[in-house]
Amino acid sequence: MNITANNPLLKSWVSIPENSDFPIQNLPFGIFSTHSENNKRVGVAIGNKVIDIYQLASFGYLNDLEFTASDFEQDFLNPMMLKGKVATRNLRNRISELFEISNTELQNNNEHIQQILFDQNECTMHLPVKIGDYTDFYSSEQHAFNVGCMFRDPDNALLPNWKHIPVGYHGRASSIVASGTPFRRPKGQQKPNAEEPPVFGPCKLLDFELEMAFITFEGKELGEQISTKEADDYIFGMCLFNDWSARDLQKWEYVPLGPFLAKNFVSHISPWIVTLDALEPFRTNGPVQDPKVFPYLEYEGDKHIDIKLEVSIQPENSKETVVTKSNYKHMYWNMNQQLAHHSINGCNIKCGDTMASGTISGPEEGSFGSMLEISWAGSKSVAMADGSERKFIQDNDTVIMRGFAEKDGIRVGFGEVNAKVLPAN
Repeated sequence: MNITANNPLLKSWVSIPENSDFPIQNLPFGIFSTHSENNKRVGVAIGNKVIDIYQLASFGYLNDLEFTASDFEQDFLNPMMLKGKVATRNLRNRISELFEISNTELQNNNEHIQQILFDQNECTMHLPVKIGDYTDFYSSEQHAFNVGCMFRDPDNALLPNWKHIPVGYHGRASSIVASGTPFRRPKGQQKPNAEEPPVFGPCKLLDFELEMAFITFEGKELGEQISTKEADDYIFGMCLFNDWSARDLQKWEYVPLGPFLAKNFVSHISPWIVTLDALEPFRTNGPVQDPKVFPYLEYEGDKHIDIKLEVSIQPENSKETVVTKSNYKHMYWNMNQQLAHHSINGCNIKCGDTMASGTISGPEEGSFGSMLEISWAGSKSVAMADGSERKFIQDNDTVIMRGFAEKDGIRVGFGEVNAKVLPAN
């Protein structure tokens, strides 16, 4: 594994603020346009800047790689990702080389720099990937246990299949939108009183779900499987993911086929995809899986990742309040197992497929990944900075999720994913 871009000793000639999510060791990919030019193209974040990869290629700085400039003048990352793991790794290594402090190829060419480097506040970020299919897993044991305690009982909190398979369902890809996109409170049927008929109206129990997602390269043909050993080669990178839920709609509709209108109204994705390569230094061991998993779910090495996560709620015209701090390392099932399970029946994986983790909850209060758990089904309130309280998300609230990995003084972050809730139509 030759990932020269991960060298912790690297410094950049681009000024990078302290505690930036985007040091030279990160170099995440996204799709941007500038306020002066509407055409979308591939960008890479470094400090407070965006590197225009299309212009970088147009000026000949990427000539020795498997790409042409047209691969980067695109509305989505998919054409670039179709080149595969080795090609995108070499691309990131080359970008790192160009922006390293001792390299003068670009550093001494002010005319090119002005056309390649943009301030992030001069840019608009867009949905980074054309998502053909979206799968949502349910892989945090504490979250599954908490929900089971609320709706069943602590002795039977986990359903019998939960520790045998990475439970998941196929979600709605068309309603995944970029961070910052406001949305309307969903409407649907609810049954607030068990002894009375259902009612119809705006959701009253709107909730966030703190998740992360991984984005795939092109997989194998229909009928083939991806093993846990191969999985890393089919994962491009990760992003923050808010999989909004309408809890009252969900409670009424989910039997017998699972969530439908309670989940498909919107999900939000962060604009920067942090490559799996950039996250390699933050690998950690996972929980002991008991009972023993089937052989196709067995894996070797550290396949969990230590990523610190937090969620804030910001009422309109007020300061934000952090309501939870969690960590991606708390997942019971890792990405390799999820991808292996997804394909074990021969399901074909396509470039740009998005696989969400499911709500990420830590082992104690203060680390739960949804308001359902934080308020314990509405039995507790959370105080906001403006003096108001929340059990679930109210109209005109903005929910903000952030995440980063940090080790030995190197911080690799995801930026944030945020969205404001507008009143129902």
